[in-house]
Amino acid sequence: MSRRNKAQAMSRAETAAAANGAIEAGSAKASGSTAMQAFTFGDPEPVLNRREIMDMIECVHNGRWYEPPIPLDGLARAYRVSPHHSSAIMLKRNLLASSFDPTPFLSRKAFAAFVQDYLVFGTAYLEQIRNLLGGTMRLDHVLSKYTRRGLQPGQFFFLPAYNQETEFAPGSIVQVMQADVNQEIYGVPEYLSALQSALLNEAATLFRRRYYLNGSHAGYILYATGDIDENDTTMLRDALKASKGPGNFKNLFVHAPGGKDGSLKILPIAEVGAKDEFLGIKNATRDDVLAAHRTPPALLGIVPAQGSSGFGNPLQATDMFFELEIEPIQASLLDVNDQVGFEVIRFKERVRSTPSAA
Repeated sequence: MSRRNKAQAMSRAETAAAANGAIEAGSAKASGSTAMQAFTFGDPEPVLNRREIMDMIECVHNGRWYEPPIPLDGLARAYRVSPHHSSAIMLKRNLLASSFDPTPFLSRKAFAAFVQDYLVFGTAYLEQIRNLLGGTMRLDHVLSKYTRRGLQPGQFFFLPAYNQETEFAPGSIVQVMQADVNQEIYGVPEYLSALQSALLNEAATLFRRRYYLNGSHAGYILYATGDIDENDTTMLRDALKASKGPGNFKNLFVHAPGGKDGSLKILPIAEVGAKDEFLGIKNATRDDVLAAHRTPPALLGIVPAQGSSGFGNPLQATDMFFELEIEPIQASLLDVNDQVGFEVIRFKERVRSTPSAA
């Protein structure tokens, strides 16, 4: 190959490398020498960067029922993805259940399960159990994870497993849902914007746990120069291998007679992994989750950071949280009464723990 062809081939290779996000910072010099190269990679892209397609198709259907816009099994698994996410939901559920005044038509147990589905999935269902005359005897909770809304008004299906379906009696299902801007068939939970932060919180915990369990991670480069022969190198390599795995973090003694200063150097390459801002990630993702749930940290038992002034009076935080968050949810759940035509859900009048401002 001529020099001109070689130059053209190298130019095409450099162009292709730059197109793929790798930019060469150096070029080969004399024959037999190595060139220093630095690479930069393309901007990160989120895995869900094509999620806008869900806004276009909204809720697809199979000819009988509509599919939810978000996989409900995924929301069910994400329920316990982080302690702050699940605790915030449990706190709301417990406050709502404690303020609920049971009626002859709805028990406290069914109401607690109904509220939990409403907070986790954004949609909750109650089934009217009727007597022989067609009157309503009671309302039972129906699992939102397996309930689908049919194409006909008042039509609902229960799908507990693959190829298993049960159609409810027409008009027997009462549905309450959180509003969505893209469709009006199923509700979407309000915490959806912080779900990625909750998943990152879990990933940070799992990474740190694997880091401690796995003693074979690459922690450093042992750079050896000077008066070290092949036998010494072999013995040193065997000693390093023996220090990995179970019983790791062993001390290593090296004696190199005649060696000079700097003959052995330790270059940490996994220091970023060892010091991966674990606490920073945990705190930042925790704040995102609590902001999405609008839950004061004092109500979840979070300990204030050292040097901070604390979270204030928890009684005042409880009153504020109940007024700004719990009471609006209570108002949304009262929609059940409007659908069935009589009082099924009612709440006790709350007594404030702190005197109200004048």
